[in-house]
Amino acid sequence: MSNFQDSYPTRKQSEPSWVERQDPVVYDYEIKQAEIDLTQLAFYEENGYLFLNEFFNEGEVEEFKANTHRLLDSCRSSTDPEVILEPGGHEVRSVFAVHENHPFFKELAVHPRLSAIIRQILGGPVYVHQSRINFKPGFTGKEFYWHSDFETWHAEDGMPRMRALSCSIALEDNNLFNGALMVIPGSHRVFVGCVGLTPDNHYKDSLRKQEVGVPDQQSLSRLVEQGGIQMPVGKAGSVLLFDCNLMHGSSSNISPFPRSNAFYVFNSMDNRLQNPFSASKPRPTFIAWR
Repeated sequence: MSNFQDSYPTRKQSEPSWVERQDPVVYDYEIKQAEIDLTQLAFYEENGYLFLNEFFNEGEVEEFKANTHRLLDSCRSSTDPEVILEPGGHEVRSVFAVHENHPFFKELAVHPRLSAIIRQILGGPVYVHQSRINFKPGFTGKEFYWHSDFETWHAEDGMPRMRALSCSIALEDNNLFNGALMVIPGSHRVFVGCVGLTPDNHYKDSLRKQEVGVPDQQSLSRLVEQGGIQMPVGKAGSVLLFDCNLMHGSSSNISPFPRSNAFYVFNSMDNRLQNPFSASKPRPTFIAWR
């Protein structure tokens, strides 16, 4: 457990808690790049996310697809801990640490256009806290229940403050039918503390299906009443940036259309991990880079 002051308590109380955000959303308002403007920066601050449709061109998208297919083929029979299977099945759900283990996705993690936006929002140098490719094959891709990533990163990894963001790059077209990500605009301004102690080695179950560290239905209903639900969808090559504390989730994919995304988490160098706030020991580095 961390010895640092816990500004966002979770998994320690018998009832869910509701804590107003104590950290900025945008850390630098002086435009220092040519990718997004002040209007887009203000939208991100207000809503907790920003969707950049067709951010990458067709040639880049073809590279994404080819490398994703090669990665999936190489992992189908893998027993590496970085390869996570679907709950109750043998399909690949996620492959972690791609920024370390796969050269193409390592280069993508430091793409200059993306890096410029991320440094703008987080106000300085960053590092990759986590990377993975998420797969949702047609007909069988399972859901990701509503959650705030920061709740888990704070409880199980020791991320002290809300100074991180996620970057989801569409490797296939994301549409209304294939289990695309849903977000609750404005939910990043409230931290919902969850109930239930963190089991030892929780990641072995939670990466397949998370049941501890998920918000209660009353809190979710309240957040949706305030902000609604949006589903930012677009062509392969589109980019969704969202705040570490934004409530998000996705339904299962019962359509014939596969969906896969490259998912990078960028954390400020000034927000490095401490000891976990609500777990007995840190998760492995392939999930949370230390």
